[in-house]
Amino acid sequence: MDKDYSELIQYLDERFSKIEIRLDKIDERINQLVTAIDKLTQSMSVYHDEYIALTSKVDKHEKWFQQVADKLGLKLNY
Repeated sequence: MDKDYSELIQYLDERFSKIEIRLDKIDERINQLVTAIDKLTQSMSVYHDEYIALTSKVDKHEKWFQQVADKLGLKLNY
């Protein structure tokens, strides 16, 4: 029972160190992906808000065009 396990301990220590390095790299990459997704989500939110504002303007302009056409007795074809 008095065997020296130093070689095994050293081997396992090296293996675990390599695994920890790989896990750190994976963790860093995951953080980069989460950051990229957050930025994309924010951009999509801004785009959505701008789209709603633009749609509202277009609807308003279409209403005005229809009012002008009605006053002039014109029929607008869509």
